[in-house]
Amino acid sequence: MTPQKTLSGRAWAEMILLGIIWGASFLSIRIALDEIDPLTSVAHRTFWAMCVLWIIVAVSRLPVPRDPRIWAAFLGMGLLNNVIPFGLMAWGQLHIETGLTSILNAATAIFGVIAAALFFADERITARKAVGVALGFFGVATAIGLDNFRSFDLRSVAQLAIIAGTVSYALAGVWARRFLGGLAPQVAAAGMLTGSTLITVPLAWVVDGPITLDLQGDTILAIAYYAIIATAGAYLLYYRVLGMAGSSNLMLVTLVIPPVAIVLGAVVRSEALSPNAFVGFAVLALGLAILDGRILTLLRRPDVDRPTPRS
Repeated sequence: MTPQKTLSGRAWAEMILLGIIWGASFLSIRIALDEIDPLTSVAHRTFWAMCVLWIIVAVSRLPVPRDPRIWAAFLGMGLLNNVIPFGLMAWGQLHIETGLTSILNAATAIFGVIAAALFFADERITARKAVGVALGFFGVATAIGLDNFRSFDLRSVAQLAIIAGTVSYALAGVWARRFLGGLAPQVAAAGMLTGSTLITVPLAWVVDGPITLDLQGDTILAIAYYAIIATAGAYLLYYRVLGMAGSSNLMLVTLVIPPVAIVLGAVVRSEALSPNAFVGFAVLALGLAILDGRILTLLRRPDVDRPTPRS
């Protein structure tokens, strides 16, 4: 029988660190957007992260793929996992709070389950997954606010843009499994970001205008954080935790990110979320926990495994 992955103390610590890094990225992106346009922010993110990861690949002496089909797959992966979601979410953040963006971003896991079920026979939706997905959708709808569906405005469009970005993330997971299996994580991430950069730099140049480094200090620091630490560094940490804990356990990082983003948005930018955003996140978190399966496993344990109540 294949041993199951567990969360060691070290895996927990590194997973929480990953959640903090990604949670803070929402604030850093919003800070950069005060001076630069969304596509330019994405171009900076993919370009600098790409440079860092290729340096790591070179220092590690990892083989670089030469098959044109793999490079075409990198281009598709970059489009689905970076260009589309980064662009939509950066634009969305111009119109909604940092914390709300992070809550809606957590729906990635929900759409990931649906996308996997649509494309892979071994990822079918079970009764447990169906309950988790349903709760996830209800949580997202609650966080957005049902009133926003009746009075459709720019804020509503921004929230739907974030959701569209999570759908793209989910499709990227399918793409990676189908076309990028067997590559070293560092190479896969560097190749993906190369594909992203080939799209984002010329697109940003045409749409936003020439890309410049003549920026305010806080903008440069924000770009450095979300490109080097929250993208290049986080990808490396992600695969490290994945190796220690497995994909199911790693999904718990989704629950760490929103609280970090919410607190930072409130402290740094004085953002205040409506009560329905917090209720929606609670419902979404419950759906994610059910997808993870740990709650139901605990409930199914026989009585002999449970502590005896003391009188």
